[in-house]
Amino acid sequence: MSVDAVIIGSGPGGSTAADVLTQAGWNVVIIEKGRNHLLDPKDLSKPASDFSNDEVKFMDRYFLGPDPFLEPRTFRVSVEEGDRSHVGEVNSIPSTVGGGGTHADGKTPRFREVDFAMLSEFGPQPDAQMADWPLSYDDLEPWYAHVENAIGVAGTEGANPFAAPRSGPFPMPSGAPMYASTISSAAAEKLGFHPYAAPTAANSVPYGGRPACNNCGFCAFLGCPIHAKGDPVALLTRTMATGRAELWSETYVSRIRTQGRQATGVDYIGPDGVERSMDAKHVIVAGGAFETPRLLLLSGIGNELVGRNLMCHYQSIIVGMMPFDVHGDRGRAVTHVHDDAMIPDKRSIQAAKDAGLPWIRGGLVEHSGGGMPAREAKIYPWGANHGELMKNSPMRRHLFAFIMQGEDLPYATNTVDLDPHIKDVRGFPVARITYRPGRHELVASQHYGPQLEEILLEMGATWTTKTSSPGTSYNGPHATPVPESRHIIGTARMGVDPATSVVDEWGRVHGLDNVIVADSSVFPTSAGYGPTLTLVALSARAAGHLAGVTPASLS
Repeated sequence: MSVDAVIIGSGPGGSTAADVLTQAGWNVVIIEKGRNHLLDPKDLSKPASDFSNDEVKFMDRYFLGPDPFLEPRTFRVSVEEGDRSHVGEVNSIPSTVGGGGTHADGKTPRFREVDFAMLSEFGPQPDAQMADWPLSYDDLEPWYAHVENAIGVAGTEGANPFAAPRSGPFPMPSGAPMYASTISSAAAEKLGFHPYAAPTAANSVPYGGRPACNNCGFCAFLGCPIHAKGDPVALLTRTMATGRAELWSETYVSRIRTQGRQATGVDYIGPDGVERSMDAKHVIVAGGAFETPRLLLLSGIGNELVGRNLMCHYQSIIVGMMPFDVHGDRGRAVTHVHDDAMIPDKRSIQAAKDAGLPWIRGGLVEHSGGGMPAREAKIYPWGANHGELMKNSPMRRHLFAFIMQGEDLPYATNTVDLDPHIKDVRGFPVARITYRPGRHELVASQHYGPQLEEILLEMGATWTTKTSSPGTSYNGPHATPVPESRHIIGTARMGVDPATSVVDEWGRVHGLDNVIVADSSVFPTSAGYGPTLTLVALSARAAGHLAGVTPASLS
């Protein structure tokens, strides 16, 4: 069997590439190692999910995978720790049809112009491999607009004073705000910050044949049971409807086969456990910034930079206890954010100078409510008072948090490679993650945390506390050095020079003519925004270049 393109991974990057290529008339096979919980197995052009608001099923029992016992990853802070310090779950996103797009809460910010030119605009940082992207915001803007319309993004034009210019309006208006976010936004504005309704891939009105969001409050980490989120279902259903695509779930690609400068196809293991081969004119890799470098390494593809410069976003979490009911579990997980920590000011310039750094940047600050019921229930001790605690609910009813997705800089020592001893259930070496936040991340967190605490106090908080992910201290029963942001970036960075990058501006692996990486692996820098919309726009741009089509020619 031979096809125009085999696409490895059905998440945001893979589903977008498939959508563009099939619209251009290509025949593709999408291979997904996870199960299909997103589409009707009898008709893959229709949505039909196993999703619900069952926290135990999705957050504790690894329903969307990967199963950390069958497909573990290993982790260490540095090479000084030896081969590994942890085996099991490491910052995992779903392994299922739709990939990480199924569990995301849908925030879809664009990067700004400066985020594509960090080395030129801000300059170097000690120990960091700072680099400009080989493309600009203007190069990507038409593809941003295309994918926003394709998946459906709700937003308010002009609400964010720091946003990059747009070529057109949002497809939908912003949805209903969380009650708590209206209070936090008012307090933030009073202190000089600029909160706004976050652009979100969740329908505020019926869109693309999918219903409007019902604000159930279970967006994050759980798939949407009514398909109101603009997750890969929006693209996969119309891709399958073209008749030019096949979707193979529960199928694992073990190797990309190459001959000279050409990939000739892939080896894969199907649901029956039998290894087979498939020929393809092009191979598109969209496994994410952990699994993509793993496959490249297993295949002997790429240069010595494969797996280096891993970034995860350093999360600063500032929590306040409110004397009033914030209704934190009602409505979408996050409706408001602010960008001020991304904009240098006198205070941040002085903080960097005091720390001996040339500059610091924080990240997007999410205005977030409390937790989910089952998660809260596990915190309280079982007994006579458990029901009363759940009824009064300090967590869901009175806790409010700011979460800053701090910009993670690219360090060559933060890597993904193959563990020398641990293998998955199929017998292949697992991905080993080596990661430690740098001085920039810690200084930025220490600087911006007190500013967020000021907003909580302005809201009326009776006490506040701060934590981070990963923690700055690894002591204590629940402390962990493993990052938990689910924003996994870098490891196959793009650039012009093969000496400093893995792929070119189109995602094409240096040294090969027909292997394309179409996920967040290719980011040279992380910015301080969630990566999904940018990786989707990059994937669409790469696929469009491959097929010779433009956004104007696509639906």
